[in-house]
Amino acid sequence: MVRQKIQIKKIDNLTARQVTFSKRRRGLFKKAQELSTLCDADIGLIVFSATGKLFEYSSSSMMQLIEKHKMQSERDGMDNPEQLHSSNILSEKKTHAMLNRDFVEKNRELRQLHGEELQGLGLDELMKLEKLVEGGISRVLKIKGDKFMKEISSLKKKEAKLQEENSQLKKQSQARLNEEGQNVIEQGHSADSITNNRSLVNDSDTSLKLCLAFP
Repeated sequence: MVRQKIQIKKIDNLTARQVTFSKRRRGLFKKAQELSTLCDADIGLIVFSATGKLFEYSSSSMMQLIEKHKMQSERDGMDNPEQLHSSNILSEKKTHAMLNRDFVEKNRELRQLHGEELQGLGLDELMKLEKLVEGGISRVLKIKGDKFMKEISSLKKKEAKLQEENSQLKKQSQARLNEEGQNVIEQGHSADSITNNRSLVNDSDTSLKLCLAFP
């Protein structure tokens, strides 16, 4: 009996597709193991199923094989400048596309934090957004309170410094007034002394004049 050749195309039946994937995956890994053993070759296989589940096989460390592949690709690029240039352009395009997606996503999140574009969000997403907003408000209030306390403390220090300066000025002013008062008193005593001396001189002159009147 001639075995019917299977047409290579996507299997529409989900159950048949999963069964075929499981069988062929095991067969592929078995062939890779046999090739590695027979030919002493380093082999690494990475397979993702339609549901995103990862299956892998490596004859040694998968990370070492990936690093080896990366280094070999870089050497090949150095040997072929055109290929290296094309690879760099492709890498830059991927990076640009990734950054553009991140920018769009962050911009959307920012608008949602401002209360925009909320209609398409589910209950869980809205609750998560609410927690983010509450957490942000809490941090803002804490920082605001800390700044108020620092400002109050600074104003109190300035007030204490001004009071101390005012007290020093009062003491200096009082000392100056006392000094000026003392000078006035001393000047008053000096004036009285001069007046008394002048009176004594006048009296002596009078006595002399009286004495000169007799022969």
